[in-house]
Amino acid sequence: MRILVLQHLASEHPGIFRSFFARDGVEWDAVELDEGGTIPALDPYDALWVMGGAMDVWDVDQFPWLVEEKRIIRHWVRQLDKPYLGICLGHQLLADALGGTCGPQIPPEVGVFDVDVTQAGQTDPLFEGLAPRFRALQWHSVRVAQPPEGAEVLASSPRCPVQAIRVAPRAWGMQYHVEAENAAVQQWGCVPEYRTALERTNGEGAMERLQADIAAHAEGFEANAAIVYRNFMRLAR
Repeated sequence: MRILVLQHLASEHPGIFRSFFARDGVEWDAVELDEGGTIPALDPYDALWVMGGAMDVWDVDQFPWLVEEKRIIRHWVRQLDKPYLGICLGHQLLADALGGTCGPQIPPEVGVFDVDVTQAGQTDPLFEGLAPRFRALQWHSVRVAQPPEGAEVLASSPRCPVQAIRVAPRAWGMQYHVEAENAAVQQWGCVPEYRTALERTNGEGAMERLQADIAAHAEGFEANAAIVYRNFMRLAR
């Protein structure tokens, strides 16, 4: 198994999944698009993962490489029909690339919140083994407003109805940070756009409170990530 990972910020990497990759001997190559990285030929790869970032799906003038990234996502899912997992921005890019729409998340969803698995999610093979409601880390000011035609909404929250989607037999997006691990989140707090959203939403001292909340839920985060990883790898193969 060889995975191509598209990143938009050095600290927005596969997080806890990296330890799973190492344990299982999964090869993965990361392309840092925000640093000028070029997407390689797709043939050698069995799956495409697209991670989060501080930019928005419509920021194509400031980040023109988003246009090519969306084209690659569309080609991967629609023409190649190969496994895809998008997280946060990667979830939004999946929706946007395949004809859905994204818009502002008002208010921003930043913190640890409940996510509810929908009826469709309860029968989706990627979510097999997850509890009907679980806690997850959120850090986004944009949401999927309208999923692509034919997409299934697999999870939701009161503030953000489209928390997870499946748009093809093996193409999924998740708004929440299933990959979250404390060390990476500490780095996110140093990103001006992220810090501003956090403090504007949750007030002074929000980073320290968030760190404590993440630490309190770390065991559950890891367990849910392991379930998603195990299911994805089974379905990808």
